[in-house]
Amino acid sequence: MEKTNVMRILEQHGISYTPHSYPHGKEAVDGVQVAQMLGQNPEYVYKTLVARGKSGGFFVFDIPVAEELDLKKAAKAVGEKAVELIPVKDLLPLTGYVRGGCSPIGMKKQFPTVFHEIAEILPTIIVSAGKIGLQIECDPDELIALVGASTADLIKA
Repeated sequence: MEKTNVMRILEQHGISYTPHSYPHGKEAVDGVQVAQMLGQNPEYVYKTLVARGKSGGFFVFDIPVAEELDLKKAAKAVGEKAVELIPVKDLLPLTGYVRGGCSPIGMKKQFPTVFHEIAEILPTIIVSAGKIGLQIECDPDELIALVGASTADLIKA
């Protein structure tokens, strides 16, 4: 398995992780399908979403793959009046990642990041390793600390 920048960053910070791979084509697959292909509980597999706030700043939100981001809760979590997800075409130039391979670790610039609050009590968390077809599993507390993230209720009820 090839090593991604995400894996290198984790190693540089002494964070142990387990890599996982899944079969894929050129297009991103649904996060729930990824969890199924990995044989993992979807509550432990997180997707990384990027949004722009009303003030023009960018924010990263990580939520379980089966859930939907509540934009009002997300805005409140980052102190914005409103946030909206960025267009897919803007993802690569802004973050260095493509849709389906976006990781909270190793973006071109570290944006304020918020994980859905349940991550704090999970024994493990799985996020993209920065490339479609690769995921990493690690301790959620170490991941949250690494990216300087906070936690909040972010999902639609």
